[in-house]
Amino acid sequence: MKSFAATFVVAALGYFVDIYDLVLFGVVRIESLKAIGIPADQLLDSGMLLINCQMAGMLIGGFFWGVLADKKGRTTVMMASILLYSLANLANAFVFSLNSYAILRFIAGFGLSGEVGAAVTLISESALKHRRTLWTTGLTFFGLLGAVAAGLVGDGLHWKVAYIVGGVMGLLLLFLRLRVAESLIFTESPQKHRGRIDLFVRSKARLLRYLACVLVGVPIWFIVGILMTFAPELMKAEGMHEVVSAGRAILFCYVGLSIGDLTSGVMSHWFQSRRGVVGFFLLLSAGMIAIYLNSIGLGMTGFYALCVLLGFSGGYWAVYVTMVAESFGTNIRGTAVIMVTNWMRGSVVLMTSGVQLLQNYFSLAQSALVMAVIVLAMACVSLIYLTETFGRDLDYRET
Repeated sequence: MKSFAATFVVAALGYFVDIYDLVLFGVVRIESLKAIGIPADQLLDSGMLLINCQMAGMLIGGFFWGVLADKKGRTTVMMASILLYSLANLANAFVFSLNSYAILRFIAGFGLSGEVGAAVTLISESALKHRRTLWTTGLTFFGLLGAVAAGLVGDGLHWKVAYIVGGVMGLLLLFLRLRVAESLIFTESPQKHRGRIDLFVRSKARLLRYLACVLVGVPIWFIVGILMTFAPELMKAEGMHEVVSAGRAILFCYVGLSIGDLTSGVMSHWFQSRRGVVGFFLLLSAGMIAIYLNSIGLGMTGFYALCVLLGFSGGYWAVYVTMVAESFGTNIRGTAVIMVTNWMRGSVVLMTSGVQLLQNYFSLAQSALVMAVIVLAMACVSLIYLTETFGRDLDYRET
């Protein structure tokens, strides 16, 4: 019989590979763009274009994988998405132009959009409710280590090799698929109304709940997708003479994120609260972002230490995704979790565009600070709107 422990291991490994592939582009961005002939003065804009293509793929993929997860099952989405993004990342090692890179980042993003949400939904539904937080925290903690691996591999090996490593890891993971068991809550639920996207708009309260869930998570990806990915340009604008490595910035940030997620998960379990813990980490993020964007005069050691602290402040992902899973009924839970996590991560498209627009009036660092104020304010208001979900029984349906 397929055990929950075996399902957890496979889900965690899939999460690990997903985050590795998701973060890897940010690590090898400059090296890979230079290799295909992009001039130095176009690296920032070209990097933002490719990130936007990846995130556009994730936004579109969120709809596809979300509906599929509720109609065909969480495990089906986990395996299909792993196959697609593994093949796409293998192909990324052989890009020859900006256009080919953009197309492959879109395909990779489409594939990457399914695994995390499906894994979180599966584990949330399969775990005992009084231990749900601990299992999703363990899942997230291990998954985020994939970003640490991406930082080490991407910074230490040739960028082509780094992409090949990610693709091969994903393909090897498919051999473990027979060890994954579907959740009983899903298999025993009626098929009627499964994966119906229209249910999100038929109720104003449900739609607002969905949008609030998205906005609460946006600051996490602001830290990763803006502050870390474009750390070389931001620190240069701040007057740092030493050249910052985006790969190392992301590596140290994810070390902090992993520790932060472990901490926030234990806090949520201990205090039996989701909203209170997320609120605490949002306030901590606000303070650390302000320090980061005013870090004039820091040396390299101080900068990377700051990356760890900034990552820690954004380490409420485990509690956040558990809260999202608990906020929606079984018949649309997969759709909700997958779409929310991808809309949250896909928000980087709007954030990069906003930063570029704000640079017409402010410096790069000031533009990032203005954007930070906007996303943090929306997150706080959204968190106030959401209700506490700790300990909620997940065996219910939306109508």
